[in-house]
Amino acid sequence: MSGFVEKPEPIEVPGLVHLHTGKVRELYQNEAGDLVMVASDRISAYDWVLPTEIPDKGRILTQLSLWWFDQIADLVPHHILSTDLPPGAPADWQDRTVVCKSLQMIPVECVARGYLTGSGLAEYNETRTVCGLALPEGLSDGSELPAPIFTPATKAEVGEHDENVSYEEVARQVGAETAAQLRQATLAVYSRGRDIARDRGIILADTKFEFGFDGESLVIADEVLTPDSSRFWPADQWQPGRPQPSYDKQFVRDWLTSAESGWDRKSEQPPPPLPEQVVDATRAKYVEAYEHLTGTSWS
Repeated sequence: MSGFVEKPEPIEVPGLVHLHTGKVRELYQNEAGDLVMVASDRISAYDWVLPTEIPDKGRILTQLSLWWFDQIADLVPHHILSTDLPPGAPADWQDRTVVCKSLQMIPVECVARGYLTGSGLAEYNETRTVCGLALPEGLSDGSELPAPIFTPATKAEVGEHDENVSYEEVARQVGAETAAQLRQATLAVYSRGRDIARDRGIILADTKFEFGFDGESLVIADEVLTPDSSRFWPADQWQPGRPQPSYDKQFVRDWLTSAESGWDRKSEQPPPPLPEQVVDATRAKYVEAYEHLTGTSWS
């Protein structure tokens, strides 16, 4: 059992129809048929959306994604139409709301890995492969791969695990031409992000993207290269063979699995609220990632 500890009631706005509540985002449709995405301050861990929010998180994710969309605009078109606040929307939606094209979404999590960790490491330790791709012997947690790899996953509902699949399975599901487009775009955007982050002293270990079709054109959607969709590591602290320090919600995961939280991850009980110091430390990591990557201060 998992999902929302406390599922929020969507805010009603004249002229907008609420479509979906995700882990972080609320999705609406306006009268023109465009999608309106609102990034909340919710945070998830271990397939639970927690009862405690991280102040400014939704704004940071939105503004960082917008910055990245500009950096990759020559590689693949994006879905953003406007950042104007819809008429009648609450003031709190400012800087966390985007109006987007309605796309025919492709049901694949497009993951690129340049370093070995997480579920990729677990699979490698068993089979010396990741998503069916053979890797060299001798790699450990945090090892850089010989070249970035495309390791797709099936998209799961809130509270469920994404499941790694082979490239061949993606081609079977969406067609060989679309699978090839997804792999090419995923690796191109990852490589651009990796190089930009590296210049700023950050390792982009892995990341995931979502794509859809606007007619015949492949378009990148949702969020891009944020701490929620990527693993960012401080380059000066990188040391293969152990878990790496990261710019993400590791403070949350560490506290939830500590004795202090009193929570048993294997139980069906929802996680407890986060203490103030964990909230503050997590927010600081999101701000730090934004400022290092964009070169601008968060205000």
